[in-house]
Amino acid sequence: MTLLTLNHYALNSRNMQHGTNISNWGLSMYGRYYEELEVGKTYSHSPGKTITECDNNFFSLMTMNHHPIHIDQNFAMKQQAGKILTVGTYVFSLVVGQSVRDISGKAIANLEYDSIKHLEPSYIGDTIYSKTTVLEKRISRTKPDRGIVYVETIAYNQDERPVLVLRRRILIPLKRCNKESFTI
Repeated sequence: MTLLTLNHYALNSRNMQHGTNISNWGLSMYGRYYEELEVGKTYSHSPGKTITECDNNFFSLMTMNHHPIHIDQNFAMKQQAGKILTVGTYVFSLVVGQSVRDISGKAIANLEYDSIKHLEPSYIGDTIYSKTTVLEKRISRTKPDRGIVYVETIAYNQDERPVLVLRRRILIPLKRCNKESFTI
């Protein structure tokens, strides 16, 4: 079933009957339950994403970051890097997004971003890849149907040079406390 077909079903409630199980549609749900994340294991995220001028410009406009180093080629050419720098928070957002399929797709919430370090600048045309290592995890003290997972995600460019590292705590449900599939 294609995404377009899925959207058609989702938007046309007459096609959906109470109790329809979307796992019957052959869909793969994103993320992992608490028990499926192993301390010390590293998860590589794919695909990578090549940063385009359009990505950088849209993000600059959406976030009202109008610093000329991100949008003015003439200004950027006279600066240390000699070219436009990608907005750092775009790279951060991109990397968090890359991890959703493997890490936080089932998350209840991102609780905390402990640290974010920009190790090197990123430029238009760079391709960003990332991987996440589970550092620690524990069951919630107040709600035993979920756990807190502490992870470190490293982003690197096409030359395998690290450009960003972040650590965050994610609230993730326990599998044993949830149904295997979502019922509409």
